[in-house]
Amino acid sequence: KVGRVHRAMAPGNFTYSSHMAMFMGFTPGDALSRETGVNPKFGKIFRMSQGGIAGKGKEYFLLEGRNIVDGFNRKGYRTIGTGAVGWFNPATETAGNLINDFQHFYYHGDPCVTWTLPQQLRWLAEQLRAASSPAFTFLNIGETHVPYYFEGAPWSPQDNPCIPFGENNDAVESRRRQILALEWVDTRLAPLLDAFADATVVVCADHGDCWGEDGLWEHGISHPKVLEVPLLFRIGATE
Repeated sequence: KVGRVHRAMAPGNFTYSSHMAMFMGFTPGDALSRETGVNPKFGKIFRMSQGGIAGKGKEYFLLEGRNIVDGFNRKGYRTIGTGAVGWFNPATETAGNLINDFQHFYYHGDPCVTWTLPQQLRWLAEQLRAASSPAFTFLNIGETHVPYYFEGAPWSPQDNPCIPFGENNDAVESRRRQILALEWVDTRLAPLLDAFADATVVVCADHGDCWGEDGLWEHGISHPKVLEVPLLFRIGATE
């Protein structure tokens, strides 16, 4: 429904840094590509008019403002966002840089819980039903983030197989659980994607994880396995 999968490199090695870059138009990319969107250095899907230089390719959205969320606000869009991980917790000052420009933002409230996709999707559906103008919609999903847990998974969310400096980490189990979490997520996104059937859609990760490569685990470190992420996108209406 969205497009082919590109093997891309994230602009940051943890949630905050990667999203701050993406909200400035620096989405994950393949540096060897000469295709707008696949390589944001060549051409961005979203480009801030005063944020970096223009690439060789033509951008799809040229925006004014502090970031792309503010840019869509200025274009008259309803800006809607929801985050699952603690970096989006509005009870913290640090979250402000990520969420304050959204007109409407939902966070479930528990920084120890990241598996909240059903609640997020229900909230988004309500917001989209109430929208009387085009919507810029952002969804941060936590089920594929450590500890790789989703509603109904046959393991405890406290049993995390990928802990920095952990003693009992398990690469095989980390991979198995993340794949199952991704498959679970994939079965639940169709209604949201259907709501944007004619729109531009970007699906990507903000970072990966190390699973024992070079003795390293999890993210927040500049390692190729942390930066390697999937990227899919489809360009629809650009106004």
